[in-house]
Amino acid sequence: MVKELRDASGSGVMDAKRALEEANGDMKEAAAILRERGLAAAAKRAERETGQGVVDTYIHAGGRIGALVEVNCETDFVANTDEFRTLVHEIAMQVAAMNPAVVSAEDRDAGLEGADDEVALLSQPWVKDGSKTISELVQDSIAKTGENIRVRRFARFELGS
Repeated sequence: MVKELRDASGSGVMDAKRALEEANGDMKEAAAILRERGLAAAAKRAERETGQGVVDTYIHAGGRIGALVEVNCETDFVANTDEFRTLVHEIAMQVAAMNPAVVSAEDRDAGLEGADDEVALLSQPWVKDGSKTISELVQDSIAKTGENIRVRRFARFELGS
């Protein structure tokens, strides 16, 4: 059970074991406990500088739609991991599919119409799993890597628009 929880959450052996003990062997409750702890740890890292990262692209619909995304992290070690690069690519895919206007709800200006989950990238439901937002996807990566991760900027291009 510890191995299964570790694989699902990316947490350490002892963290998974403690969460399972606290949840009396209930996998769903243990995963929720680890998620809460991960969010708390991510909040502590939120002010740490993110000077490294990756720029990635996603091209869709036979080259008619494309997205360019910059996502930052703290170290080049994390920036070069497959997990981080996959996260950045997933975010680029989200931008191409959902056409957000701003990175976060805090970036909105007064003239921007629409709900946060329509116009703010981090508030949007993830196209591959609607039960998670892009913000939660980033928070999960923060918990797994132990570093602050920040979506810095993006651009979306579509032929004819």
